[in-house]
Amino acid sequence: MTMTTAEADKILSACFAPWVRDLGLRAEGVGEDRAVLRLPWSEGLAREGGALSGQALMAAADTATVIAVSAARGAFVPMTTVQQSTSFQRPVIGSDVLIEAVLTRLGRRMAFADVTLTDAGSGALAARASTVYAILG
Repeated sequence: MTMTTAEADKILSACFAPWVRDLGLRAEGVGEDRAVLRLPWSEGLAREGGALSGQALMAAADTATVIAVSAARGAFVPMTTVQQSTSFQRPVIGSDVLIEAVLTRLGRRMAFADVTLTDAGSGALAARASTVYAILG
């Protein structure tokens, strides 16, 4: 059974540190091998010049991977980031960001994902990330 966005939102509110919850991420879609989250625009997440900070975008990519792994496993399980590589392609100013994490491999103890971060207003690709997770539970 596929996880619902309500179940994904419950994981977002219950299983992350307060500063991650403060990002305001919401589930937009969840599938058997993917998750789409929305990072709402916030002046508090912008850096000098008005663009969303890279740190916020990287945290969103990391979090989307957790939701994608949880969806594939059917529930949240403890896991930790092993590696994340992010390439920024254009700034996001004054717009929400859609983050789609797609699992490329899910094993018993490791998960790999490709993540795209898109400006929700223009549809332009803002960044790409590659993530690797160790599944602890």
